[in-house]
Parts: sequence; structure tokens; C-alpha cells
Amino acid sequence: MMSMSTSPPATPTGVQTDAEGLILPKKLINPCIENTDRKELHRELKFNARIGKSVLNQKSELQRAYEKQKERHAAAIEQHSPEAELAGVKGELGRVIMERAQKHGAAAQKQDAEDDDERQYVNPEYLNVRAKLRTAHAPN
Repeated sequence: MMSMSTSPPATPTGVQTDAEGLILPKKLINPCIENTDRKELHRELKFNARIGKSVLNQKSELQRAYEKQKERHAAAIEQHSPEAELAGVKGELGRVIMERAQKHGAAAQKQDAEDDDERQYVNPEYLNVRAKLRTAHAPN
């Protein structure tokens, strides 16, 4: 039969055992505590978050939502542009309507130009009367 030996079994090198022969657990390394660079980075990020500075150049949720809304608005404006309206008007009727609208716009511009010319015209008789009044009231 086999004889029982009272000596503890041999342990591999580097393993610590207690008095009863049990293997002691190895202390785990906490990278957050052990690494000084990581601690300094964490400290700096907390400080910048406290003062409201974005070190990572990330936009806040409000800024992202605002930009998304602006993009949607620009797309809506582009969709409702006059070119899009021209594409929507089809057929002979649409072409005739567009031609008449252009003629009407040209006539309105011509009328505005004539009104401006009439406003710039000054009656020569008015100028003569004004010159006489100036000479009559001029201090001597």
C-alpha cells in the first residue's frame, strides 16, 4: 500500500503559500491606481468637465441637435426653390402660364422704371422761381 506522507506537496516557483499549505491569492493590479499618466489624464478631464471646457472637441447634445435642424431647414429650402417648382409645372398649360408670368413681371419692372424717370424730372419753371426767391431773401 501506499504510505501517506505528511510533507506538503511541492509548489511551483513564485507561488506563495500560507502555513497550512494553501495558495495565497495574488494581488490584482488596478491600472487606474498604478498608472500615473492615467491618473493625471483623469484628473485633467474631471477639471475640464467642471469648468465646462470640451477637451475632446466633442459637441454637446444641444449643438448636435441645432446643426441637424439647420441641415433639415436647408434641405427644405432647397426642395422648395423656383427650379423645383419649374420641374413640377408640366405640359403646355404650365409653359403658357410661366410665359405670361414672365411678361407680367417684365411689364411691372418697365412701369417702375418709368415712374422713377417721372420722379427725377424737375420742371424748369420751378427752378426759376426758386432761384428768384433765393436772390430776394439773400442777406446783403
